[in-house]
Amino acid sequence: MEYFVTSNGIPVHVSETGKGDKAILLLHGYLETLYIWEEFRSLLPESSHIVSIDLPGMGLTGTDPQINTMQFDAKVVCGVLDKLSVKSVVIVGHSMGGYVGQRFIKDFPDRIDALVNVNSNPYADDPAKASDRQKEIDFILNGKLVQLAQIAIPNMYAKANLRKCDETVIETVEICETHDPEGVAAVVRGLQCREDNVALLNSTSVPVMFVYGDSDVYTPLSKIEKIKSDLPSCRHETVASTGHNTHVEDPAALARLLADFAVSVNIAGY
Repeated sequence: MEYFVTSNGIPVHVSETGKGDKAILLLHGYLETLYIWEEFRSLLPESSHIVSIDLPGMGLTGTDPQINTMQFDAKVVCGVLDKLSVKSVVIVGHSMGGYVGQRFIKDFPDRIDALVNVNSNPYADDPAKASDRQKEIDFILNGKLVQLAQIAIPNMYAKANLRKCDETVIETVEICETHDPEGVAAVVRGLQCREDNVALLNSTSVPVMFVYGDSDVYTPLSKIEKIKSDLPSCRHETVASTGHNTHVEDPAALARLLADFAVSVNIAGY
């Protein structure tokens, strides 16, 4: 079932199946929408309460006029959970969705049972990356969002998976035609200013897992090893033959990892 709720002052596009005061919350990445999870969510137990949303500035959800910070997004997520009478969630966040999940741990630790970061990392932007994002903002506001998507989205996949994922790649690019460029620019500003979360994730009591693709151009193996070293208390898993979109390239592997993780940290009902 798809519908809209108002949270933190903006309309939020929600997809929900199942009921209950606990849920699995799926948070998409940059340039994606809730539809990116369709195959993955079909692999989750039918008895599960599953919620996904378009994050602020993406898809059919509204936006802050200037900047969608991770704090703003986390408040939106919490407001949605309140509207749905959900007390706590397991968050599965892809890339940017993982950043939102990390901020959710900081601001609402009593509302989250576990966090699964898919193709994500705990770091703030370094100066070079922040500079690149400013160029991206200029590109978007000059009417070139779709051209950006045509380049960026295929790069999210391992080259060996592009043919089998071709339909999803095309759909994701086409959906970018519906994004509000001002909203996307606000998203990028939020990515620019996000905090480093290494200390937070090392001190939290919330179980955290990172899932990587071994062919991810945005998170190469050297960076994966650094994350593992910096976050020894988190669980780390690598899915072979996937890039930056492991949840699309091998959704069955991710579903198995989520189920095993839930058992290992004693989360009932998942």
